[in-house]
Amino acid sequence: MQLREYAAAGGVVLDDEGRVLLLERWIERWGELKHEVRLPKGHVEPGETDEQAALRETCEESGYCAVEIVADLGTSFTAFTTPREHVGRREHFYLMRLTDARPPTPNHQGAAEALFRDIWAANLDEAEALLTFDSERLFAARARDALAQGPAYRPPAHAPGVGAGA
Repeated sequence: MQLREYAAAGGVVLDDEGRVLLLERWIERWGELKHEVRLPKGHVEPGETDEQAALRETCEESGYCAVEIVADLGTSFTAFTTPREHVGRREHFYLMRLTDARPPTPNHQGAAEALFRDIWAANLDEAEALLTFDSERLFAARARDALAQGPAYRPPAHAPGVGAGA
């Protein structure tokens, strides 16, 4: 079976009320319809920094482009297997603040992104409970730590793999 590795970056986006932007979709994966609740995240393109990718992917997937990075939540490695391949993904997330709460203009770059629907969790606890994948729940928890510690927050240098994700 083939091994594919890549880097991804994304954001834990909060508005002024402390609500958390999540993406919901139904998607067919390997012949089964799956319900997912995700954080905005995607591939880091060649020549792009993780920060640039996180901002771009948040804009493309949610339509919310007026966001700013307020903290680095660090990285984690996620590994999973599909019917066709083994996948290893380095994920780098940032805590972001929404700077313009006007309803977004869709900016989807592909069919899979077009399936996303923005939903708002009331807070990071609710977001963590709603998220489908362990790897993304880890970053919601780190965002909670970052907010509690303020400027003193330092993300873990590297977190071990957290199991399955997509």
